[in-house]
Amino acid sequence: MSSRKFLLAANWKMNPPPAAALENAHGDRSKNPYHPHADIDVVVFPTFLDLQRCIDAGLIVGAQCGHPEATGAHTGDVSMAMLKTAGCRYVLCGHSERRKDHHETDADVAAQAIAALEQKIHPIICIGETLEEREKGQAQIIVKRQLKGLPLESDVTIAYEPVWAIGTGKTATPAQAQEMHAFIRSHLPEDRRESTRILYGGSMKAENAEALLKQKDIDGGLIGGASLKPEEFGKIVEVAERLSAFHLLHP
Repeated sequence: MSSRKFLLAANWKMNPPPAAALENAHGDRSKNPYHPHADIDVVVFPTFLDLQRCIDAGLIVGAQCGHPEATGAHTGDVSMAMLKTAGCRYVLCGHSERRKDHHETDADVAAQAIAALEQKIHPIICIGETLEEREKGQAQIIVKRQLKGLPLESDVTIAYEPVWAIGTGKTATPAQAQEMHAFIRSHLPEDRRESTRILYGGSMKAENAEALLKQKDIDGGLIGGASLKPEEFGKIVEVAERLSAFHLLHP
């Protein structure tokens, strides 16, 4: 593992926040894995309807998507500018489900990331290949194409989502994940290569978190299903904190 600070992004998708996430907002939050931590970054991504509740509970909050234009005739959309006003500090750009269900293109994702940066919102930009693309030996070609045009010279986070490992029960092996993370890092601008965080977004769970987070180029996780289970998410947080503490003692 590197000196980059771990980031755990809890993507709750189209689900209500876990009740435990909103507890102890102004008291002892030591038993709440979703609250801010000193040694690692924890960010939650609720639906638009739950953004304010999570902010009021003292959580660090991001939006699951945002429109690049500030205003306009875009029924159902919420702009990056509006997200900034609401108090969002992060935003997901180009999640695989957005690419699939809403037909977001690489150009759309790049526009979102640029608009987020203009609003001083930190974009977590999602990239990754499908099972068919991986089986055809095209994984690196797809990922390289998705990186093209992104504002990689800026302070962004990349989330590698092997699409074939999302919600399928399959997970890339730590070696497979590290190989792709290293490939992504090699295509970042040289002056951003060591500082940019790259998250693993393919079904990180309590049982595989340590093996994944020990990899040199994996700097955290974009966590879906496991983030809705406070006990399991708490175990992932504990793993990240333990590895961070170990690294501080043994740089």
